[in-house]
Amino acid sequence: MKKKKIFIACDTTSLKKIKKIIKETQNSKFSFGYKFGLQFLNSKNGRKFVSSLKNKITFGDYKLADIPNTCASAIKAVRDLKLNYITIHISSGLKALKAAKKVSGKTKLIGVTVLTSLDNKSLKEIGFEKEVKKLVLHQAKLASKAKLDAIVCSPQEIKIVKKVFKKEIITPGIRLLGDGKNDQKRVMSPKQAFKNGATALVIGRSLTGNIKKNIQKLTRELN
Repeated sequence: MKKKKIFIACDTTSLKKIKKIIKETQNSKFSFGYKFGLQFLNSKNGRKFVSSLKNKITFGDYKLADIPNTCASAIKAVRDLKLNYITIHISSGLKALKAAKKVSGKTKLIGVTVLTSLDNKSLKEIGFEKEVKKLVLHQAKLASKAKLDAIVCSPQEIKIVKKVFKKEIITPGIRLLGDGKNDQKRVMSPKQAFKNGATALVIGRSLTGNIKKNIQKLTRELN
């Protein structure tokens, strides 16, 4: 049976904590990858550490959002990290998505839809007229047009994204049973997210607090 893919959100600047996360997720029933966000990638030792990782699935969560030339140049600037995945906001526009995809090479380019910390009220505050699901569907069509390799969306939009985007669907906003939402608004359990059609999950605080114990809990929930 194929292992389920889980990206652990390494949301810390502590090398000690990240090394512990990697060590304690080896030889698991899951295929673990490691998502490094701006917090770590911009830290003093972050870039050097990521570039030294061997035989690990790495996810550079840059969430690029800029003009086409800047997005493409940013991807070229981190080629030495040999990342498996890099994120770009779909709201950067079709030209920026295509420019980034053109230079991404073997690195899979992931289009980020509406952040899981936002809801319909938040979108109105920003100035969007569409509700979350309609906006995510619109963005998924754009990602497909730009030939992106994957999409990030909340588990609540997986089913509508699948209708128009046929590649990887990576889902944050995952909470183990009994965990609170924290700063996320559109969340779901791991089992339901996979059932809805996610190809991979992103899990942070629900796993990293006590990795061994929470991996056991995750295993039970998915059985």
